[in-house]
Amino acid sequence: MADSTPRARAVPAGRLLRRLPRHPLRLLPTLAVCLAACDPPYPPAPETARIPVVDTLHGVEFTDDYRWLEDQESAETRAWIDEQNAYAEQVVGDTPLRADLEGRLRELMDAPGAIFPRRAGDYEYFSFRKPGREVGAIYRRPAPDEPREAPTDPDGEFEVVIDPLDLRDDATTSVSIVDFSPDGDLMIYAIRDGGRDEREYRVRDLESGEDLPDRLPTYLYGNVSFNPGGDGFHYSRRSRETGARIRHHRLGTDLEQDEELFGEGHGPERFVGFSQGGDGRWLVYTVQHGWARTDVYLHDLRSGTAPAPLIVGAPARFSTRFVEDELYLLTNLDAPRNRILAVDLENPEPDPAAWREVLPEGEDLLTGYRFIGDDLYADYLRDVSSRIVRYGPDGVVKNEIPIPAHHVATLRSHGDDGNEALLTLTSLLTPSTILKLDLETMETEEWRPSSVPFDGSEYELKQIWYTSEDGTRAPMYIAHRTGLVLDGQSPALLYGYGGFNVNLLPRFDARAAAWLEHGGVYAMATLRGGGEFGEEWHRAGMLENKPNVFADFIAAAEWLVDNGYTNPNRLAIRGGSNGGLLVGASLTQRPDLFRAVYCGLPDLDMVRFHQFTDANNMPALLEYGNAAVAEEFEVLRTFSPYQNVRDGVDYPAVMLTQGDLDTRVPPLQARKMAARLQAASSSGLPVILDYDPRTGHAGGRSFSRNVRNAAMELAFLLQQLGVSESETGS
Repeated sequence: MADSTPRARAVPAGRLLRRLPRHPLRLLPTLAVCLAACDPPYPPAPETARIPVVDTLHGVEFTDDYRWLEDQESAETRAWIDEQNAYAEQVVGDTPLRADLEGRLRELMDAPGAIFPRRAGDYEYFSFRKPGREVGAIYRRPAPDEPREAPTDPDGEFEVVIDPLDLRDDATTSVSIVDFSPDGDLMIYAIRDGGRDEREYRVRDLESGEDLPDRLPTYLYGNVSFNPGGDGFHYSRRSRETGARIRHHRLGTDLEQDEELFGEGHGPERFVGFSQGGDGRWLVYTVQHGWARTDVYLHDLRSGTAPAPLIVGAPARFSTRFVEDELYLLTNLDAPRNRILAVDLENPEPDPAAWREVLPEGEDLLTGYRFIGDDLYADYLRDVSSRIVRYGPDGVVKNEIPIPAHHVATLRSHGDDGNEALLTLTSLLTPSTILKLDLETMETEEWRPSSVPFDGSEYELKQIWYTSEDGTRAPMYIAHRTGLVLDGQSPALLYGYGGFNVNLLPRFDARAAAWLEHGGVYAMATLRGGGEFGEEWHRAGMLENKPNVFADFIAAAEWLVDNGYTNPNRLAIRGGSNGGLLVGASLTQRPDLFRAVYCGLPDLDMVRFHQFTDANNMPALLEYGNAAVAEEFEVLRTFSPYQNVRDGVDYPAVMLTQGDLDTRVPPLQARKMAARLQAASSSGLPVILDYDPRTGHAGGRSFSRNVRNAAMELAFLLQQLGVSESETGS
């Protein structure tokens, strides 16, 4: 493959010719573009002071010139952030391209999404953002006797229950429904101030509209739910120092009197959750050790005995659900593609051999299930596309729900007779559309058409298979305008994630749609570390196998080049969070392969990651590895992006983004990486950091801020790939 293209905008022709790739004829058009595109100079990045700190870990010395940027609240760091934000705006600029993107993204992102009600008492409740509003709110309307048509609030029929703009008027605070008491009179809701993962929980009297004195102060919580009597609630409270504890709070009492039920001895690297069933008799506790193992405990509250282990130490995950007098377990125990087991709650033997197998492992990945009427509907992934299979009470297949190729589908019941369901479909080219499905005839009718103004008929979507460096084959979705000429000159954007057992599915995305409309190729690579092909696929990309993820992503990029979709001077990559680590490792390993990089909310300093204990990141050590362990350190040091930046390398243009209130991924990593790349890169291409003081990992953004962020990201990438306003057709 053509594995090298000059990075600098202004490179002497002699030097550039000396750096031709192994297959120079293939890139002659690209070479001509590079030679002709000299010198729109970029402004220099702000100067960043170097104050070296030398660490020794397992006998290896590391010099960190930007350790001082880890102090988030220092005056020097705050001034540096302001300079970086100004520089980012200077580089991207207020161009017609950016304005066009912002206008179009506002249209694509402001269309109303699907609204599914939650019934409580005499009302249906909804939590969503109305078009034109900056932030979502909690609404309700009188509950109908029969299922209505799709709720859209066309005439303002929804009553506002809680508006977060009453709490803070800059639209960076959000509210969400958590649970209702059994009689529907009380509602637990969460308040998220900015982007912190920590939330406050309050109890609202829905008749009076007033909050009760009972509230959980801002902290890290897991599950929160009413007990069956409605006179109290259970909750999981997680400390970064001691781990999570399950407690019960009785309404009207002081929190200090709350009874601790479970969690002692489980540290901060574990997630502890619960669910309840059997009319309040049973609590089931789950202890999640990273993303590859779960322990399960049963607590019989009626007997007054202590929680008893159901299964502990098995190398498998378990997801629990109470179904009548059984506990259902969706698990990969002895089934890498998952199966469903059932435990008899009258005789809960702690032995999987004694449990009933409800649904055996199949050829496809089982991802979930639900009951509609007497039948079980199982969700599967086949080559990263949805399947839904219907099983009768006897476990025999009745039929399969019709789903178009390369789509993501979800099914939920509609009505009480079990004869109808709502089928939601989406793909990279199809905004979310909801159909009403007759479960006997399999006939459908539109229940909620998409209102997103995007016509996917002008584009084509395909799935190809590429081969990674060790011979592993993996799929990749590719979308582009119909009739694309494969001359290697198209601007292309490659997206990936690859971690934490996450299934990266081909859902509609406004950024991808805007990219396609501007003449680009959009590709989404399936990578090891995700869960798309089961637990073996996940484990092939975690801990000591994490380098496989980066190799897969690089192989996907090479496939796009080798097959004429693009060339390295027209190829951008994008990733966020764990995907930020992905693109960070990829750009440091293969800076010649990419022209531009978007790296959002990233994990980048993997050598010091275990020391960032102020963040909610300890469980991730069980996925990434812990540099305090010598064997794991040896792997981490090979790919940790921050430690693998080298001076004098022609790095691509890079845009990093981060929020100051991110308590999951320490923001210091993006700050240090921006400074390091700005100092190290010799390409002359910009490295910018867009840093928001109110956002976090997944919250704190108003609608306008989301639109602005997406437009700035795409404008940066398109500009770096040489797409001008005149080329976009807009």
